[in-house]
Amino acid sequence: MTKKRDYARLNEYNLTMLTDFYEITMANGYFNSDIRDAEACFDVFFRKVPDGGGFAIMAGLEQIIAYMKRLKFTEADIDYLRTKNCFSEEFLQYLLDFEFTCDVWSVPEGYPIFPYEPVMIVKGPLIQAQYVETFILMQFNHQSLIATKSNRIVRAAQGRPVMEFGTRRAQGADAAVYGARASYIAGCAGTACTIADRNHFVPALGTMAHSWVQSFDTEYEAFRKYTELYPENATLLIDTYNVLKSGLPNAIKVFKELKPAKMGIRIDSGDITYLTKECRKVLDEEGLTDCKIVISNSLDEYIIRDVILEGAQIDSFGVGERLITARSEPVFGGVYKLSGIQKNDGELVPKMKISENVEKITNPGFKKVVRFFSKETGKALADVIMLRDEEMPDGKPYEIFDPNAVWKRKILENYEAKELLVPIFEKGKLVYEEPDIEDIRKTCKEQIDTLWGSSLRFENPQTYYVDLSKPLWNLKHDLLHKFGADNM
Repeated sequence: MTKKRDYARLNEYNLTMLTDFYEITMANGYFNSDIRDAEACFDVFFRKVPDGGGFAIMAGLEQIIAYMKRLKFTEADIDYLRTKNCFSEEFLQYLLDFEFTCDVWSVPEGYPIFPYEPVMIVKGPLIQAQYVETFILMQFNHQSLIATKSNRIVRAAQGRPVMEFGTRRAQGADAAVYGARASYIAGCAGTACTIADRNHFVPALGTMAHSWVQSFDTEYEAFRKYTELYPENATLLIDTYNVLKSGLPNAIKVFKELKPAKMGIRIDSGDITYLTKECRKVLDEEGLTDCKIVISNSLDEYIIRDVILEGAQIDSFGVGERLITARSEPVFGGVYKLSGIQKNDGELVPKMKISENVEKITNPGFKKVVRFFSKETGKALADVIMLRDEEMPDGKPYEIFDPNAVWKRKILENYEAKELLVPIFEKGKLVYEEPDIEDIRKTCKEQIDTLWGSSLRFENPQTYYVDLSKPLWNLKHDLLHKFGADNM
């Protein structure tokens, strides 16, 4: 059952006006033109996996749903827009009576996603479908970025828990809260961000700062008091003064005296590999083999991988700024592009953006995405972008080909085909049963397990096949010839 709390979603304030101003100027333009009643289809997709990785992780859908459910312009919004002196009164009245009636499909949160395939489709009245662009991209880009980075870090830890410790380094409150949510979906054990636990059920974790130790007359007193207060989980920060000469001996003394149910030490500076090896050796000699060693201090997937390879003795990691900001590549690059217009005669006219930059040419039409899984191994074989009215592959041999090098072909056999985009809204009504965060987290792990190891490499991962169906490829090239080749 989905967990609910009154404040667990975007209830505190109306975010309808959280948009780019051009969404409103275009809406006014559409309203006052002959395409006022047109239906439109938009695709959400991204062009490049951050950090040169093999895949990204879909995240942010819950917040997008909450936004769409609450789209409503207030009198104050209309009064503000009237001061801009560029909108018709008829249009402003339309906004005051605004009701979201679009159809929306999305890849569920937690699924691996790949460049250029639609991860969300919005279809409905042009004004409405255009208007939601900014908020969709804001949530999708941010949470997918942090989920993708977090999963890299979690995989580097090789089964050791990773705690998200980046709240104070995040770019604002929402970045901290939704970043914590995304990191948990992707496999982190919990967060330092308390409100993320209250609002989104991400376990809040944490013990002490150096200031706790400095506030007492001696390090020993600080450790003893903390352990007395929290005997069920006494993790002591031992690098305030000197790890091996002061922090570790004082921690051992307190642990032996008070015998807490769970005990641990945390090191936040210094040579991680050397210090953890020395600490583990002394702890074991003192009979404290159950004492855990936690490491923090500007970690990322590469540092974690390297210290493990060096033999560092670490039980869990706290990762902050390089996770919550995705510091190595802090832009996800998702885009929102028109793929079709349906006018009064009811026919959807495919649309595409054409550019001399090949990577910016879009795929036209109303589409679906099909993922092929091997029945023998359960592994994902390829994704194929199809036109919406194409029949689903039914198990018969299916030929895929590289859309940029069509001579590269492969026959898929003994597969199961699954459509990735599921209905979220129908005519503005929510039809999707939202999973709770534990289910999303479980889905993420299960779906990443369907990827081959070659796609999980940090450097030079195997490129996953994302191909076009033959009808979609033909449509794209017909439009390229009609609008592109003849005009370039």
